[in-house]
Amino acid sequence: MDSGSSISWVAAEGGKSLPWLSANGAPAPKRVILVDDTITADAAYRSASQGVALLWNGDYHGARQILTALEHRTRPKPDTTTRPMSELFYRYRQNRSHRARILSMILVPLGAGNAIELRRAPDVRDASLAAYGRVDATSAVSLQEIVGAIGAQQWRAKGIPVAALGASVHPHYGTFFPVRSEYVDLVAAEPLGSMATAVVLTRTSGTRPVQAGLMRTAPVRTAFDIGTGTGVLAAVLARRGVERVVATDIEPRAVASARDTVLLLGFADRVEVVLADLFPDGQADLIVCNPPWIPAMAHSLLDAAVYDPGSRMLRGFLEGAVAHLSPGGEVWLVLSDFAELVGLRTREDLLALIASAGLQVVGSRAVPAVHARAADVTDPLHAVRAAEVTTLWRLAVA
Repeated sequence: MDSGSSISWVAAEGGKSLPWLSANGAPAPKRVILVDDTITADAAYRSASQGVALLWNGDYHGARQILTALEHRTRPKPDTTTRPMSELFYRYRQNRSHRARILSMILVPLGAGNAIELRRAPDVRDASLAAYGRVDATSAVSLQEIVGAIGAQQWRAKGIPVAALGASVHPHYGTFFPVRSEYVDLVAAEPLGSMATAVVLTRTSGTRPVQAGLMRTAPVRTAFDIGTGTGVLAAVLARRGVERVVATDIEPRAVASARDTVLLLGFADRVEVVLADLFPDGQADLIVCNPPWIPAMAHSLLDAAVYDPGSRMLRGFLEGAVAHLSPGGEVWLVLSDFAELVGLRTREDLLALIASAGLQVVGSRAVPAVHARAADVTDPLHAVRAAEVTTLWRLAVA
């Protein structure tokens, strides 16, 4: 969270400033003007397009109406041309970046006690506390970010049903919501009883034979869930009877969310959630990971669950898996082929990463996309999302 900078503007009585808060790490706007309900949507859009942020000094609903008007002006139009998927994705990213920048330019004052200091402002104390922590002095925040925090708080209160758990999870702000069921269903359905089905292979190292693709007939007793997010996969593994699961995440919000999930579902005695960059100490019979599936730069902290610049997490996971795998154990890599469809990675690239990490594919299971966006024909990337497939790759030591 960015909380060490400030914004400034010129008022009739001289220069003014406020501390800046951003739950998503956005930098403070460099140029700010004070506005009220008399500003038009066209004027607001012109200022925002020129990089000038608008600090609202009027009615909350007036600010909300201007934000809605900017949302309409920046909404992408369906692309009916037959462009290559790679070009569709490039245009989508351009538009998304432009849209995020414009919408972030409406600012509101968030006062001590986490209340918005505008007329007719709703009660956002719980939502803003989840996003920013306790606010002790009036600070400037993005209205779009506050709206997102309100939505996240509503989701947290309502819960998100997960069919594989027969229950709902209640994600914390800043964690990736498990609304895509494909990766959860794959982990819930893949056989656990006999891990590796590949034939035992033998290769020679000097004068000694070395076994590869060891078959496991014992039950899976220990598992690691790497990059756990809300803890859904860790809970699924515990529900399936794994005796001990260690779930890790690099983001403190995700760790707190996952701990709440396993506690709520009654698995706290079998699932340990730790703050770690990839692997915990020790070895496991099964290591599961559903990493971010798009190897491109994230535009915000919330994007980090989807975007993995340079495939950093994917590479780190594969390269470290062998050292943390019990003899005869397996790695389950659950990954969408979205990156392949838009030309950011090939299937050969993925298989080469697996092989270079000392692993081999011993099985796989794939399912088509069933999430809501795959059926949304107005989505600029509908063609890509409709063709998307998520695969559970079962890997063993080569």
